Amino acid sequence: MSIHEITQLTMEFIKTHQMWALPIIFLLSFGESLAIISLVIPATAVLLAAGALIGTDLLPFVPTMLAASFGAICGDWISYWLGKHYHQKVIQSWPLNKHPKLVYRAEQFFQRFGIMGVFIGRFFGPLRALVPLVAGAMHMPNLKFNIANITSAPIWAFVILAPGAFGMQWLETFFG
Repeated sequence: MSIHEITQLTMEFIKTHQMWALPIIFLLSFGESLAIISLVIPATAVLLAAGALIGTDLLPFVPTMLAASFGAICGDWISYWLGKHYHQKVIQSWPLNKHPKLVYRAEQFFQRFGIMGVFIGRFFGPLRALVPLVAGAMHMPNLKFNIANITSAPIWAFVILAPGAFGMQWLETFFG
């Protein structure tokens, strides 16, 4: 099944069962931010599409953004915890051992930028879930990690939802 088909099916489900929208948004953001899982689920495409549902007034913006933010915070926190408690074991296990260049890039990124690397890393695709894992494995202090994690998540959620949410209104104004 293609990413487009998965996105379409998920959006149809959310349209039909709006009561499940926020838990789905939470789970997608959680998965998108969780080490290993983020490599196999097409959450970004679905979250961008969810923004379009906000733009058509099918979903409320603030609760949807909060669900996405909280999911991202939880996913990063678990990735950090895994790194902190399992160190190199988790980085050297499947499927990360199949992507040594990606792990190396995440390590270099974290070493270069530290706390800002955790903050900024959230906005860069595959690094999104690996930087927290590496931060934990490299013993970043909990407080520093949590500051970067909690402050970056709402910004990331806004950035991923806003194009659909506000783009739809812009298109309607421009072409309507």
